[in-house]
Amino acid sequence: MTDGSWAAMRPVLMLAASSGPDLDDVMTVLVRHEPDYVLVTVAGEVDFASAAGLRERLFTLASAGRPLVADLDRVSFIDAAGLGVLAGAARQAAAHGGSLRVVCARRQVRRLFGLTQLDQAVPVAASLAEVQVAAGIDAEAV
Repeated sequence: MTDGSWAAMRPVLMLAASSGPDLDDVMTVLVRHEPDYVLVTVAGEVDFASAAGLRERLFTLASAGRPLVADLDRVSFIDAAGLGVLAGAARQAAAHGGSLRVVCARRQVRRLFGLTQLDQAVPVAASLAEVQVAAGIDAEAV
């Protein structure tokens, strides 16, 4: 190889600017107080970076002693930190006379609950109606 051909083969590093975070990655939490329970709808990625915010919100709600229902249908990713938050919130709710149940129709998320045996501490249902039946919540209250 000549020096000219070596220069032509050097790797080139190219950087592209991002227009900001992907909205599917940003975790959002919406809380709706129903007569018989509190519905917490979580969307986006629940990971190490967002777990503290979710923990703060769920633990505050769990301290009130009302039944909590966490809707994870819009969660695109959840890691061990997120699962740990849910386990801790279930303990917090139980300590204050409440409970935590999870709604999630996504097979991948439900599978994680089974693999980690978290489904033994936090009941998981495929729909809100299923949670209402299991918890004895009046479906007309929704």
